[in-house]
Amino acid sequence: KYKENMPQTPPFTGMFGPASYNNNVYQSKEESYGDLYYHENNLVSGSLEALIHHLVPNVDYYPDRTYIFTFLLSSRLFLHPYELVSKVYHLCVEHQRLSDPHADKLRMRKMAPKIVQLLTEWTETFPYDFRDERTMRGLKELTHRITSGDELYRKAVHQMIQSLIRKLTALSQYEEALAKINATAADRLTVLKAKPQSIQRDILTICNDPFTLAQQLTHIELERLSYIGPEEFVQAFIQKGPLDNNKSRFSDRKKASNLEAYVEWFNRLSYLVATEICMPVKKKHRARVIEFFIDVARECFNIGNFNSLMAIISGMNMSPVSRLKKTWGKVKTAKFDILEHQMDPSSNFYNYRTALRGATQRSITAHTSREKIVIPFFSLLIKDIYFLNEGCANLLPNGHVNFEKFWELAKQVSEFMTWKQVECPFERDRKILQYLLTVPVFTEDALYLASYESEGPENNIEKDSWKSLRCVLEGRKSAASVGFSDNSMSDRN
Repeated sequence: KYKENMPQTPPFTGMFGPASYNNNVYQSKEESYGDLYYHENNLVSGSLEALIHHLVPNVDYYPDRTYIFTFLLSSRLFLHPYELVSKVYHLCVEHQRLSDPHADKLRMRKMAPKIVQLLTEWTETFPYDFRDERTMRGLKELTHRITSGDELYRKAVHQMIQSLIRKLTALSQYEEALAKINATAADRLTVLKAKPQSIQRDILTICNDPFTLAQQLTHIELERLSYIGPEEFVQAFIQKGPLDNNKSRFSDRKKASNLEAYVEWFNRLSYLVATEICMPVKKKHRARVIEFFIDVARECFNIGNFNSLMAIISGMNMSPVSRLKKTWGKVKTAKFDILEHQMDPSSNFYNYRTALRGATQRSITAHTSREKIVIPFFSLLIKDIYFLNEGCANLLPNGHVNFEKFWELAKQVSEFMTWKQVECPFERDRKILQYLLTVPVFTEDALYLASYESEGPENNIEKDSWKSLRCVLEGRKSAASVGFSDNSMSDRN
């Protein structure tokens, strides 16, 4: 059968082993394309053309899956995906022409399943590359070339393209849903500005069970994670280079919109937490809200949802919240101290990284979906990838691609790929989700105002701050006109 003849590849979770993730040794390929360099049997550098040759299968060769992922991830730093499809197409044609005309059909029959497998891996792992019509057109031209006259491969190609279209359709629907959520939040903000007396309900009236709220936060996290493409980590840091002809390589399409939407969600959650704490008039109520969020954060930690955990801690550590000393005096802070210790930034987040390793290990040996959940503190993951990118050159002095750097990059991104594929095992609560995603949240100015109104300024700096904020308000029609924001505009977490 067709599938049995396909080159087999390991599942994603086993893709990068601790010591063998870059053991790409193919002596026949090295001899054929001498521009690949190895160190202790590991591919460390090569010319772009040699690396492209190394990607393309022939009758006797199929690239290792780790190489496919690493090259497809990093190649976009040097050429567009549609340009790569074109090069793969021409190499396949070249392989075909090099052969004896009589053996041509047989040779193509041997190559076709390997090329289909390569394209399947590409479309499954980097489907967003094919939102570009040029890349999709190149894919169709290549598949038409290799499958013409063979019903068996035509069927496999049809299934691959149908699967790709389903993924791209799901992405479009997700983007529409996000736009709708943002529009709803904007509408609710408009209503609130028009009628400040219609003050919003608070979180405890919507959900007073910390475990349930942590589960719903995990739903939002996993959904947003699942739509981030691995290439977005590379595209987020692309800068103009000598190959760009003074024009950004990705100026003609979105760079990292799903990644950005996820960072915006972290900011929103931080500001939502601070809003819920600063909003109540009574000190006792504020203290109850703080204790509630401490319990939610602890449940997030137990689930493995480190991103929501860090957003909640960030919200509670914002100055308008942390200055409420009388309120904090009524809070049992022992649990909060433990959580802060876990997410302590000292020694490059050593405690968090240890907890993340523990959660990752649990995920690898998991028997249930719940045990598989690992949601990293996302800003730190991006920071790690950023420093890896900044710390090493893409090209070596001889003009070769620094593939050693890209092995490391792929290793980090592939771990994320495993985490984002986990299905959320918890039941959805639409009312709670709607509240978390669309309720208006205070801006930074409004947080300070609410904070000063709850517990008056304690020193001259705070008194000046309060005075200037009230001056701003007096120039407006109502406090609500600066009070709320559908999406927090501050990145200060």
